[in-house]
Amino acid sequence: MTASPPPAAEDVVWDLPGDAPHRLSLLVLPHAGGNAHAYGAWREFLPADVRLLIGQYPGRGARYSEDLPESVDDLALPVIDSLPADAGDLVVLGHSMGSLVAFEVARALQAAGRSPRGLIASACRAPVLPNQCPVHPELLDDDELVAAIKERGGTDDGILDEPELREIILPSIRADFAIDDAYRCTVPGVQLDCPVTVFGGDADPIVPVGMLGGWSMVTGGDIAPVVLPGDHFYFQQDLPGFFARLNPVLAALHDAPATAG
Repeated sequence: MTASPPPAAEDVVWDLPGDAPHRLSLLVLPHAGGNAHAYGAWREFLPADVRLLIGQYPGRGARYSEDLPESVDDLALPVIDSLPADAGDLVVLGHSMGSLVAFEVARALQAAGRSPRGLIASACRAPVLPNQCPVHPELLDDDELVAAIKERGGTDDGILDEPELREIILPSIRADFAIDDAYRCTVPGVQLDCPVTVFGGDADPIVPVGMLGGWSMVTGGDIAPVVLPGDHFYFQQDLPGFFARLNPVLAALHDAPATAG
């Protein structure tokens, strides 16, 4: 059987530059069941000199016909391979499961001597911990899975209530939650050599505030989480407020001395 050709780089990493020459690139990795479209609106809240790159996972968008992902590597490795050669200084940000993907992207770049300027994790457990709030999609029928997704938030209920649209998106959601359920980095003593910033919502029932500091286990230093009002998708409730806290973090990461590869 002939192997399928790799996806086009522009289908794997969306490139949304600002109106000024970029001094920094922000790579965003979506949540479980998410896609690049969900983060396109971030462009208008970023400084003009910050280039927005958004990962698109298999099984959605222009990658809909690809095999569904089975591991974090299936999500992270195509993104790494598709990063623009001129991305320059890079900050990697993930939300929820996307933080685990971001961690693996940062780890791979570090191993290649291309450490990012920083990692920003949002609403996610530390990658060395097991999932404390698994979904177990393999045990749920479609209606039960939809109910679980609605409870977590982040997906338009109108899409979930439309049978034809639901049929399109549920397979990738199942695949992502299975990956999130199973993922745990077991590499002994794994450490990132770039700064790590952690965001979360003060009323997040999936990843309570008390769990966010666990990221210190992969940084070698204490983590003081940035806690904003809201639930698991806290930033959706106040995007301007989120970026009022995020943009200074990006500026500080840009101005800090680069980490040696």
